[in-house]
Amino acid sequence: MSASGATGLQLGEVAPDFTLRDQFGQDVSLSSYRGRKAVALVFYPYAFSGVCTGEMGGIRSRLDQFLTFDTEVLGISCDPVYSLRAFSDADGLNFTLLSDFWPHGAVSSAYGVFDEVAGCPERSTYVIGKDGRISWAVHHPKPAARSLEDMLEALRAAGDAD
Repeated sequence: MSASGATGLQLGEVAPDFTLRDQFGQDVSLSSYRGRKAVALVFYPYAFSGVCTGEMGGIRSRLDQFLTFDTEVLGISCDPVYSLRAFSDADGLNFTLLSDFWPHGAVSSAYGVFDEVAGCPERSTYVIGKDGRISWAVHHPKPAARSLEDMLEALRAAGDAD
């Protein structure tokens, strides 16, 4: 699918900042990466669900490519912190998973990817450049896995740009 048309967020605009808790209960702010790393924000509907588990496992298996001196990946769902910790532990997901649980879906809504009916984010990815601007976005229907290769390529390009 194409970049950010349905969300209202445009390529090149400054990404909405946020602070969410990770699976260990620690605060993580998007702005803490500005000037240092490009960031892939990987919105996924539900921990432990089939497609999401496969995608997160795919990132885990290529983590050395996603997490570098210039790049970071942050998984975001509306699951509570404790569910994210269990998901992380069960599947060996040794990268940051963020809880958009409360206020429920506030960050997903700010990015235009919150599904009000299902109470979860759509399967969407934003790549945020070191300058804090959206450099790439893709949105998929919930049952369709996204291309990790395309995401990695966009993340690397944003990490290399100064």
